[in-house]
Amino acid sequence: MKITDLRPMMTTEDLPGTIDFYTNILGFSCGEFNEDWGWATLWIDDTAIMIARPNEHVAYDKIGFTGTFYFTTDDVDSMWTKVKDKARVCYGIENFEYGMREFAIYDNNGYVLQFGQEISE
Repeated sequence: MKITDLRPMMTTEDLPGTIDFYTNILGFSCGEFNEDWGWATLWIDDTAIMIARPNEHVAYDKIGFTGTFYFTTDDVDSMWTKVKDKARVCYGIENFEYGMREFAIYDNNGYVLQFGQEISE
């Protein structure tokens, strides 16, 4: 057995607003969208996320996730320049002792999105 992909499913109460945030601010494209299902798949390069309105399949109280979504990139500085003035910043870009240059923002739902690039010092 081999796991070939991980595609997070993020809950949103604002499907159009979330599609707009990921496509217009982060540069994702909307690959699939089904208004009746309240669901979409968003792509950037070889990475995909799914977003969905709350539904009867998963217990729902409110938007929430106790972790972060970490995106590895080959040019974290360009991504920072692209989004820093368009999204709420969790922490600004900096180099960390564990060998990553990274920053974090909040999406329109409040999920924390981290972007990092491996560095050598």
